[in-house]
Amino acid sequence: MKLNRWIFGGVMLMLSWATFAQEASKGTLLDKIIVKVDNHYILKSEVEQQYQQYLSSGQGNTPTRCQLLEGLVINKLMLAKAEIDSVIVEDKRVEMELNSRMDQMETQYGSSKNIVEAFGKSIVNLKEDLRTSLKEQLTGRKMQDKITGDVKITPKEVAAFFAAIPTDSLPYLPSEVEVGHIVRLAQPNKNQKDELIAKLLDYRKRVDKGESFEELAKLYSEDLGSGKRGGDLGFSKRGQMVAPFEAAALKLKPGVMSDVVESEFGFHLIQLLEIRGQEYHARHILLRPDYQKLDLTEPTKFLDSIRVLIQRDSIKFDRAARDFSEDKPTQDAGGMLIDPGTRTTRMPFDSGMEPGLYFSLDSMKVGTISTPIPYRTEDGRSAVRVLYFKAKHPPHFANLKDDYQKIAAIALTRKKNQAVEKWFMKAKDDVFIFIDDEFKDCKLLSGSVTGE
Repeated sequence: MKLNRWIFGGVMLMLSWATFAQEASKGTLLDKIIVKVDNHYILKSEVEQQYQQYLSSGQGNTPTRCQLLEGLVINKLMLAKAEIDSVIVEDKRVEMELNSRMDQMETQYGSSKNIVEAFGKSIVNLKEDLRTSLKEQLTGRKMQDKITGDVKITPKEVAAFFAAIPTDSLPYLPSEVEVGHIVRLAQPNKNQKDELIAKLLDYRKRVDKGESFEELAKLYSEDLGSGKRGGDLGFSKRGQMVAPFEAAALKLKPGVMSDVVESEFGFHLIQLLEIRGQEYHARHILLRPDYQKLDLTEPTKFLDSIRVLIQRDSIKFDRAARDFSEDKPTQDAGGMLIDPGTRTTRMPFDSGMEPGLYFSLDSMKVGTISTPIPYRTEDGRSAVRVLYFKAKHPPHFANLKDDYQKIAAIALTRKKNQAVEKWFMKAKDDVFIFIDDEFKDCKLLSGSVTGE
């Protein structure tokens, strides 16, 4: 059996969350069970749905139905073995992930109302439909991590992997850039702060007089994710929340509310619900300043002065980013932006890039730093940033010197595939597996998977 690149992931074939939600909520007709793995089964329609999704996506190297079925069988075997080996995903973890995914969907669809209209179900019913599927996904991912957690790759192995790629099969990579930024956030003035603090103090008085903290959070909290749950943040480990929030929460006794707490996310009214060992359970009402009304004058002046110091070589860009940037994800990396796909600083320079960044770089020369530019952070805050155009790499065929991180990631995935393959061939004897005669030719259990 040869595990293919398209069947390796948390659940071997990963769908977008919206697609996953659509498939999980369809209540697919039990057309025909083609594989049973202990108490888990695979329908013929599941294979066909995945096959049609690949065809419609326009991707090259579309897997065969046998190869897709192989991935599904491995998933089900992981679930069966997880039960045998007591690999458990707690319901609390499932609930947190489910809420997070629903928040992502709300961002994608614009509102809960739009989700209900798109799926024809209430949010509560949709979550019920998705809960079992999500638990299986998380369990499979946890079991896979157990199998591949110790798999590492050495430079020697990366070099051997690259040397084995035929020259005419080397990928042609597009132009790439390396870019850094230093970000400064716009801050509310005293009047804006006082207005938010006054509102939260009023909410605290209302709770003291008998109103429900939960209902007030649903009505007024600007943390949309927790707000829908009455401000409930669930259990958090110490060190997980931002310092001002956690320090205030841990000073409270269960049931008691805090004074107004300011953090980088806004202003909080916190109520502690429970402490359990190293975890605490709190809820909050969050108010943010109106970012459209914040004055960008001060952060612009600040960054302009930093830019002058960098241009005079009085301070290096990476040191300035570490000392002065308010973008935490890039601050420790010296301000360098990371490509989310490859986790490297080299990003494709094409239309897929953030438009504002793309057009700014298009008018800059390598080695220069931009004037301060208005910027909106991922969580919607108003800010200003300066860009540092560190390097530009022309289109080229992949090579070990320039593309080591990308090649190493592919080689590691291949090695993990081999670990899963080895595990599968051993673990298949520990469970009952039935394969319908229609798919016997796929040779799923014989060490090879045929095409069609």
